[in-house]
Amino acid sequence: MTYPYQNFYEVLASHTARKPRRPAIFIGDEKLTYERLLKKIDTLAHFLELNNIKKGDRVALFLQNSKEFVISLFAITKIGAVAVPVNTFLKSDEVAYILNDCEAKILMASSALKKVVEPLWEMTGIERIVWEGEYEARDNKNIGFDEIFAILKTHEQVELPKIDDLAVIIYTSGTTGNPKGAMLSYRNIFHNCEAIGQLTKFTRNDRFIVYLPMFHAFTLTVTVIMPLYYGASFVLIRNIMPFSNIIKQILLKRVTMFVGVPDVYNALSRAKLPWYFMWFHKVRYFVSGAAPLSEATIHRFTSKFKRAKLLEGYGLSECSPVVSVNLPTLQKPRSVGPAIAGVEIKIVDENMMELPRGEIGEIIVKGDNVMQGYLNRPSATDETIVNGWLLTGDMGYLDEDGFLFIVDRKKDLIISKGINIYPREIEEVINSFEGVGTSAVVGMPDEKSGEVPVAFVEPAENETVDVKELRKFLKEKLANFKQPRDIRIVKELPKNATGKVLKRLLKEELKNEHTS
Repeated sequence: MTYPYQNFYEVLASHTARKPRRPAIFIGDEKLTYERLLKKIDTLAHFLELNNIKKGDRVALFLQNSKEFVISLFAITKIGAVAVPVNTFLKSDEVAYILNDCEAKILMASSALKKVVEPLWEMTGIERIVWEGEYEARDNKNIGFDEIFAILKTHEQVELPKIDDLAVIIYTSGTTGNPKGAMLSYRNIFHNCEAIGQLTKFTRNDRFIVYLPMFHAFTLTVTVIMPLYYGASFVLIRNIMPFSNIIKQILLKRVTMFVGVPDVYNALSRAKLPWYFMWFHKVRYFVSGAAPLSEATIHRFTSKFKRAKLLEGYGLSECSPVVSVNLPTLQKPRSVGPAIAGVEIKIVDENMMELPRGEIGEIIVKGDNVMQGYLNRPSATDETIVNGWLLTGDMGYLDEDGFLFIVDRKKDLIISKGINIYPREIEEVINSFEGVGTSAVVGMPDEKSGEVPVAFVEPAENETVDVKELRKFLKEKLANFKQPRDIRIVKELPKNATGKVLKRLLKEELKNEHTS
């Protein structure tokens, strides 16, 4: 696959040269043209250089959905630095770990997240914070985006990054502990743009709506970078509630591409939408990712929205993130489609031997979308990427047409409302609480969220665990979406001969409760 650009900045500069007044971003009543967007990017890039940010340095984005997120992403990468989007649902301890791991020098932060951000001065090596929104100008270590745009105006041209340079680090938790930074190059991300564009016949006249968190790899690549890659536009929604505003913006801004997660499609399939929305919306494709769609949701949704295609896909952060998508011309129930252009998928056994079509095994992936590796973790990289093939840890099979079917996920992974929750991370926090001997966190089926975490806690010998105090402790240490729905104190967890907890039995217990 060939690519017309070497980096993000070239993309915008090219479209600005041709159509400077073309809208790039819509935010409420505001319209940001390609020309205005590029000027703000140049200004912020100048600021970063004045603050001694150089090629390869990391700058973190702890920003809610905003134009400042987009400006920061392109300004950071213009000078060859690396953007690190951070999950805005995380707490201070969790954010601090990421900032220290990537050695971020500057943090772009939303003032709405001030309570989480303030403790980071003492916990990290951050040298300066650039604030989106109102903030307290106590010293020169804090500055606002508006001040930067008011003071600085120009930026001398610099040597731009090359296509295989590191562009973005996306942190993704693992079942073995702390989050890992997946290193994505421009080639990795551009591959997704090219392949998905070919599939959907995407043009500069298309328009996305962005309401999912922009820090997520799915949102970042498919709904933020891809529209700009094609000289198109997107409608930026800062807050998902009320959802009626999203419906309104789809109509008013003539949105043609809608990207969501199963929870959104489940709600849309049941919602009573105005008759005029069903008649006048311009959506060509509804794209679903991040978690599997249920057959019931697919049936309800496709019966309701007959004029648009629902495309379900599969991916992971390490693949920038898209691996496969159902075809507009052919879709199969329960399938996530064939591999996108330029990507190979194989199903292998435990010895990495390819299995025949229809047999279940581990899904492995090869292509320009596969990450460069995990930051600071050569061993984890070597375990995950073998001879150029990425071992996903997910189980599935390919049918005779090359359509991929997912039959299981990484053993311990919980997906709640499209967000990955990794039990080991929660268990480590629980195990640090006084009186806890060991714990096991597993997913319990939930009609609204797909799954929710449930914690089984085994007290240490001759100890007791106060559930109320444990919950209070967890709220201080973990993001809200990681909080266990239920905490159960048990005398002893089921274990095998080597002392490993048999989570399979706990999952069966919860499944039986759910179905009874």
